[in-house]
Amino acid sequence: MIPFTLQRALGENEAIAAAQSGARYIAGGTTLIDLMREEVERPEQLVDINALPLDYVRDDGGDLVIGSLARMADVAAHDVVLRLQPLIAEALIEGASPQLRNMASMGGNLLQRVRCPYFRMLDAPCNKRAPRTGCSALDGLNTGHAILGGSDHCVATHPSDVAVALVALDATMRVRGAGGERSFPVEDLYRLPGTTPHLEHTLLPSELIIDIRVPAGAYARRARYLKVRDRASYEFALVSAAAALDIVDGTIRSARIACGGVGTRPWRMRASEQKLVGQKPVRGAFEAAGLAATDGAVPLSGNRYKIELLRRTVTRTLEMASEVLP
Repeated sequence: MIPFTLQRALGENEAIAAAQSGARYIAGGTTLIDLMREEVERPEQLVDINALPLDYVRDDGGDLVIGSLARMADVAAHDVVLRLQPLIAEALIEGASPQLRNMASMGGNLLQRVRCPYFRMLDAPCNKRAPRTGCSALDGLNTGHAILGGSDHCVATHPSDVAVALVALDATMRVRGAGGERSFPVEDLYRLPGTTPHLEHTLLPSELIIDIRVPAGAYARRARYLKVRDRASYEFALVSAAAALDIVDGTIRSARIACGGVGTRPWRMRASEQKLVGQKPVRGAFEAAGLAATDGAVPLSGNRYKIELLRRTVTRTLEMASEVLP
């Protein structure tokens, strides 16, 4: 591991000032420390932000508000989360091992790096790790890579499970930095790789995630998360889907769908959502939504199977969501 300095921030202003000087924020460290050990990440300065009072979970007029330093395990088990947004709890439980959930913060989970094997191979070309060196996955081992949102420069998928649920539920996030405070949709946190895959998110230098807000909605309770993976425990998604339905008098009034494991960022399935509006919650309607989910998909040599798997996963997740009593 490359030598680094570590300071402990006791307040937001102190943390932001340290970040302005080049320090990286660290909370649970479940991703960053691994990458530092492998010398993929080489920060010279770290600032520990665990003392900041950002580990809250609360009901704000029906909206769910989650502090960025709340641990995944605490959020998944919190009675307010289970009452207002059970989809968030389900996605968190599917997202990591119990040990990691006890350590990992919500903000850190949203900012975790990709799990492309070439990203961690220092002797393999990787535009995300070393810009303009090439993408080894394009013609290499790419069974787990993206079929949506990729480019000639990167086809790595985003690994977060809970980010998929947050995007489906139209969650927003509040951040604060040297330039002040701003809020924006969680979906807008993530950049497409384009020609600059090393630029993964839209946070400005020194910006600190304060909290995440999940708005109340008629679809919040009738929602499910389904994750398809190679093994049942501690594995990243081949395909995952978060689906939420607002059903009134036997008709779908609105739908929210997002998928993971298939896109270079959590992928909102708006075409699939539109297919469902005004339809009866039956398998035929869900299959049409699943078919629409693959619009624009570009498979690679090793992941063509994701086309059919994505269709089936969306279909089944919608069936599961429709069976939940609101």
